[in-house]
Amino acid sequence: MTLKSTWEEVVRPLILRPEAVQVAALCVRGKKKNREVLMITSRGSGRWVIPKGWPIDGKTGAGSALQEAWEEAGVQAQKVDEDPIGSFDYAKVMDDGAAQPVRVSVYRIKVDALADEFPEAGQRERRWMRPEDAADLVAEPELQDLLRAL
Repeated sequence: MTLKSTWEEVVRPLILRPEAVQVAALCVRGKKKNREVLMITSRGSGRWVIPKGWPIDGKTGAGSALQEAWEEAGVQAQKVDEDPIGSFDYAKVMDDGAAQPVRVSVYRIKVDALADEFPEAGQRERRWMRPEDAADLVAEPELQDLLRAL
């Protein structure tokens, strides 16, 4: 095995792992100066985040984001934009402690109502806030930019 083939076959895949892909829901209500976004706490760290998760077989990216918004925040909505409004990257810490690079496609959802009972109701806090305030609370710079652009 030559040095070049060792790099291509062994080292390169370990260093340049492909990113995993997730979807997220940027849940909004109101218009212009009265616009608010729905933020939830993560189950692990309690940080403020937007609902996100892995794509669901048989659903589009937008449909998967809507499902995550329901499960994690009780979002009831009729309208979800089929095209993502942007994306952000983060490192997901796996069960074994390894960090997995993840690219998250963000879909805007116009919220009709919030259910009191939903799958993760007892596990998360949820709060409506101004996009600028939400941007100050999230860790990911690209998500901060998406929130401020609202």
